Amino acid sequence: MQREARGSITFKIVPSYRSAPPPCEQIYVRAQFDYDPLEDDLIPCAQAGIAFKTGDILQIISKDEQNWWQAKKDPNGTAGLIPSPEQLEWRTACLAMEKSKRDQVNCSFFGRKKKQHKDKYLAKHNAVFDQLDLVTYEEVIKLPSFRRKTLVLLGAHGVGRRHIKNTLIASHPDKYAYPIPHTTRSPRKDEENGKNYYFVSHDEMMADIAANEYLEYGTHEDAMYGTKLETIRKIHSEGRMAILDVEPQALKILRTAEFAPYVVFIAAPSLQNMADYDGSLERLAKESDMLKQLYGHFFDLTIVNNDIEETIRQLEKSIETMNVTPQWVPVSWIY
Repeated sequence: MQREARGSITFKIVPSYRSAPPPCEQIYVRAQFDYDPLEDDLIPCAQAGIAFKTGDILQIISKDEQNWWQAKKDPNGTAGLIPSPEQLEWRTACLAMEKSKRDQVNCSFFGRKKKQHKDKYLAKHNAVFDQLDLVTYEEVIKLPSFRRKTLVLLGAHGVGRRHIKNTLIASHPDKYAYPIPHTTRSPRKDEENGKNYYFVSHDEMMADIAANEYLEYGTHEDAMYGTKLETIRKIHSEGRMAILDVEPQALKILRTAEFAPYVVFIAAPSLQNMADYDGSLERLAKESDMLKQLYGHFFDLTIVNNDIEETIRQLEKSIETMNVTPQWVPVSWIY
């Protein structure tokens, strides 16, 4: 064929195994970002890459190459290339360096007198970059059944999480409960300690915050409010599922084997066919999109809240199904 060919010849080389893949054990990961090899300028051969979306489960076939892992998205399919975490870290570092250089160029227009300001800005930028969480892949394992202990409702403010939470608890008080908050304000006449709130002193609450005993806390009208981790553990000990409508930053604490959360994102309703007289729906949609972009890799389920009652029915059905079907969970929750 080569003797008879004219012009240039291009060879395409892709991973192939005539027998079982080389030892890499049974390693599976959940992708935490979208990837399209056809849009990747760094991949050696775009046709040899595998495209995937956030949440897809990939079987890792080989990690021998530092920059490119070999993986399968379909157990019966062929292996292909995906970027390794090391390469993704390198890309992120390069983007940060390019941004830093652009910032230096922009700052230089202010003249030499502004040099001190520029240096302070770059130091601040680097400090922020050091704290960034680079999302790549999360190693997971498939279990025939696994009981989630906590239902975490995420969503934009005003999307309906509180109504969903209250409805679930009112309908199934034997299944769900909400952790009673702690507060430093004084109880009102009709309030008793441990029913609506736990009333504590300011010093006591500050001491517990310093001891990392709170999931969330804040100040409202000169009083502090917070959710103590012990109140969540108490619900679990009663055999019920704790429902939390928290800020997404709380997932750093909650995504552990102890709390085993089922993270449900309540997305803002579609703006089509809906009157938005004051722009509130548009603001809701923008905040919802931003949350999905920043934290979408943590979502176990997304429900668009076009109708609140239908959203609750979907949520209840998904929880029932989850309890009787196999699940992919982080390996760190098991071992």
